[in-house]
Amino acid sequence: MSDFKVHSSSVIDEGALVGAGTSIWHFCHICSGAVIGENCSIGQNVLVADNAILGNGIKVQNNVAIYGGVTIENDVFLGPSCVLTNVTNPRSQVSRKTLYENTLIRRGATVGANATIVCDVTLGRYCFIGAGALVTKDVPDYGLILGNPGKLSGYMSRHGHKLNFDDSTHAVCPESHYRYERVGEKIRCLDLDEDQPLPGEFSVGTQSYDSFKVNTSVSRPPTKA
Repeated sequence: MSDFKVHSSSVIDEGALVGAGTSIWHFCHICSGAVIGENCSIGQNVLVADNAILGNGIKVQNNVAIYGGVTIENDVFLGPSCVLTNVTNPRSQVSRKTLYENTLIRRGATVGANATIVCDVTLGRYCFIGAGALVTKDVPDYGLILGNPGKLSGYMSRHGHKLNFDDSTHAVCPESHYRYERVGEKIRCLDLDEDQPLPGEFSVGTQSYDSFKVNTSVSRPPTKA
């Protein structure tokens, strides 16, 4: 218990695993069999159920339930009151506790406030699910999903800016100036491998989101990691 912080109002069942540096705030319930990695922030009134798996560096905002069958990779952001599910056809009278379906949220993804993720889907690396969106199918890496039902509305950089691809299928993030390449629906960063953490100077925001809307076409050579 000394390796992580937990508020006195929260309950951590015997058999749950919580990594060093993680903070668990008010009125949470971490069930037996749940796994939470290192340096995570678990907000108020969060449930992490049996057989839910969370990686490292995850931020879970208030009022989120993470059910069994959900696997969340490193550096994912779950916004306030977003919804995750694990049964496609739930009925109160029919127990399907041995039939939970899987949901995979891959590294660096963002799920916006009040978004709903229907189970048995994969959210790709660094995808961005807008607030209130309904996701019913797999999302590609860096994909931006908006609306109900959710539709692919573009692509977002690792810093959370919409990528505007030119005729040569290249785009530049206005904040980091990292370059991205698009081939069909596949996006990759040319300057930093997707499995690498952001270097220190790129991991702290210094300008508001609106400040980058003035001119998103300006680019300069990126600073190498």
